[in-house]
Amino acid sequence: MSEPLPRALEILWREPAGSGRSAGLSRDRIVRTAVDLADEAGLAALSMARLADRLGCGTMSLYRHVANKDELLTFMLSEAVGAPPSIDPANWTAALTDWAFGLWEVYHRHPWILQAGAAGPPADPGQLAWLDAGLAALERTGLTERDKLAAVMAVLHFTRGAAALDLEAANTDWPEYPALLRRLVEEDRFPAVATALRAGVFDRADGDPLAEFRAGLGQLLGGIATRAAR
Repeated sequence: MSEPLPRALEILWREPAGSGRSAGLSRDRIVRTAVDLADEAGLAALSMARLADRLGCGTMSLYRHVANKDELLTFMLSEAVGAPPSIDPANWTAALTDWAFGLWEVYHRHPWILQAGAAGPPADPGQLAWLDAGLAALERTGLTERDKLAAVMAVLHFTRGAAALDLEAANTDWPEYPALLRRLVEEDRFPAVATALRAGVFDRADGDPLAEFRAGLGQLLGGIATRAAR
């Protein structure tokens, strides 16, 4: 006999999207408000008490719709990611590029997802829709199913990491990173970093704030293409 699913997944897979929407207090309204709060103040600032205050209800009223904060987080992740971009497997490179840039935008719209994603592997309809779209982009590459998954996960992890660094750089009070490195890096101690620094590779490209992300993604997709060509 199979193990029962967590209650949050039972609800998400059993109920059609939007079936719980209403003008009064409902799970959908609670989740949308929680997403707004996390967008404004971060995941650490989200509490059931603060959420109830925003909704104008008692804290205990929330528990008629959401069992606990962990369950709320599962609902929030499925809601916040939105729909993935349309995929055309006829041009897998363009499709996977659009997919990665779509994720980049999701992470910048909802930075808290980068912390919440550690809650567990994606099993909700929202996140699985993105995984499905990523795999669909590689449909005509000739890659094995295992290699398709490895490729999609590599792009996912690269995008998550790049987005996290970009967001941290935007929010830090430290000097600009290249200027900071020029003050700290010694040629004899870190010769390779010093060479890269002199070449200006740490400086943000003029006119394209996403140049570093675009370049890294291009190298990653090039590796996938080499694998597919075999």
